[in-house]
Amino acid sequence: MAARAFITGVSGFTLTSKERTFLREAEPWGFILFSRNLRTPAQIRKLVAECREAVGTHAPVLIDQEGGRVQRLGPPHCPFYPSGAAYGRIYDRDVAKGLAAARLGARLIASDLMALGIDVDCLPIADVPARGANAVIGDRAYGRTPEAVAAIGGAVAAGLMAGGVLPVLKHIPGHGRANADSHERLPVIKAPREELETCDFAAFQPLSRLPMAMTAHVVFSAIDPLAPATTSATMVHEVIRGFIGFQGLLMSDDIAMGALSGTTAARTQAALAAGCDIVLHCNGKLEEMCEVAEHAPLLSGKAAERAAAALALRCEPEEFDRDEGRKTFAALLASNRPVVARGATTGTVRKAAGRRIGRPLGRAGRRRRP
Repeated sequence: MAARAFITGVSGFTLTSKERTFLREAEPWGFILFSRNLRTPAQIRKLVAECREAVGTHAPVLIDQEGGRVQRLGPPHCPFYPSGAAYGRIYDRDVAKGLAAARLGARLIASDLMALGIDVDCLPIADVPARGANAVIGDRAYGRTPEAVAAIGGAVAAGLMAGGVLPVLKHIPGHGRANADSHERLPVIKAPREELETCDFAAFQPLSRLPMAMTAHVVFSAIDPLAPATTSATMVHEVIRGFIGFQGLLMSDDIAMGALSGTTAARTQAALAAGCDIVLHCNGKLEEMCEVAEHAPLLSGKAAERAAAALALRCEPEEFDRDEGRKTFAALLASNRPVVARGATTGTVRKAAGRRIGRPLGRAGRRRRP
């Protein structure tokens, strides 16, 4: 059965009758879940099954489960994971330990997700942060150099895939220099092309063989001063497909975000016309979902081939002792604890380290969209 070229959110903990009818008729390629959809493991598994039953296929189900500020699933049903920067700090001290921690953290996340029927994680991030940039990326980034970011990103992707979960590389070709939060308004990056190619874009090149990637709603004025990467044919074909060499399934970031302008229909058409294979729409508003479906064609040609190739990589998880894995992970994170300074109490240091290594201190941080 052919699917339509969009991924959709849904409104709540279970499908409404209108949503069920919409999904059956619109046939989206996949689904994405947010905090509004997540209550208990049993409820999540039921919702995932409902979505797949509505479209009549084992459609991919996505989530944004990074750790740190962006973690849809959290305590008490799921452990709290550290932000990407935690892996970077370990990597800076010991490359092997940093990569091991990143891979194992992702493998544990994959184990959590697969138990719920979720088989795609919008991770890894290959954005290289820049001084003075908006904090929307910040400590989500794995490091300050393209080499570190790419290495850790590759370890994260490997950990997810070993656990049966497909990775989505984001935010291609780079969100790290953005001067605004694209959830709210359109960022414009004015760096020269040469600088972008040796830093921002370079971090994505070693990860170009990953099966899926998500675009950045960011204008790169040195290359296309008029349109963000999501709706720029120049950015998609010349930079993402060309310079970076990414040939997998390309999805837009959420088209409902404040960075984009125009109607939902216009945004959908612009992203697809620029070269995105699939449009992502997240807010679960049925009226907007209908607009997306009306203007998103059935997958065909190269887009259909890329979508099929990505899903063909879904596999059974490798054998894994989760309890042992959590112990090893905790030990790797503990290696990043600060040395006790003179005059500091051990209690103060333990408290700070606990926050840093991601102990379950409460509900996971939220972010509106991926």
